[in-house]
Amino acid sequence: MDLEHLKASRERHVRVELPISDKELCERYEDVFTAAVNDVLREQGLLFQVLPHDIMPLKDGMRVAGVAFTVKGAKNLTLESEMEQRAKMLEELQENSVCVWDTSGDDESAQWGEVMTMASKRRGCRGAVIDGGVRDTDKVLEQDFPVFCKYRTSNGMLGRFRMVTWQIPVRIGEVIIYPGDVIFGDIDGVIVVPRHLAYEVLLKAEYIKENEKEIKQMVVDGLSPTEVVKRGGYF
Repeated sequence: MDLEHLKASRERHVRVELPISDKELCERYEDVFTAAVNDVLREQGLLFQVLPHDIMPLKDGMRVAGVAFTVKGAKNLTLESEMEQRAKMLEELQENSVCVWDTSGDDESAQWGEVMTMASKRRGCRGAVIDGGVRDTDKVLEQDFPVFCKYRTSNGMLGRFRMVTWQIPVRIGEVIIYPGDVIFGDIDGVIVVPRHLAYEVLLKAEYIKENEKEIKQMVVDGLSPTEVVKRGGYF
């Protein structure tokens, strides 16, 4: 069996340095909107970069951009060294990261909660995206920490679910996420930008944001939709 092509395709996703710092990159992404980023990715032929539509912000108005720190886990009844494993993962969280959990389709447990939020903030983590659940919701909200998830539950992970590993490629829905990719979420959900395209996509999204001011002004000025389109606008 020849797997060299597959191996090479994965190796192309080695983390690359960008023209600006991760901090500036994240802050500028948070100043645009996911629809603009989505449109830019479509121009690149990347049509399937959005996480499943049921992964939404814990509260409307939450938005986050950060560098993917991936976590992989699944339903599991074993308890041995589970807390020690969690602690090790949290200690490896990086500044300007977003903690992204691939739960293998778990529908019972909360992978995120109050104390996890506290520890992550201290590491400089910018937010969390969970293909699963959150608990201690009121306490998480009090910390002004963006969390995107599928559901809320009082079920903790212990004895129900556990991490397998972290900082590996993961898949949520149809999207493969590599450590270092840019994760961007707002009220319309979460989108994944491959790291090697992140700066180029950002510049084009910023252009769209500015350009739409002119389009909106055309509408305010009373131009017909047909005239707006003739002048380069869109709907």
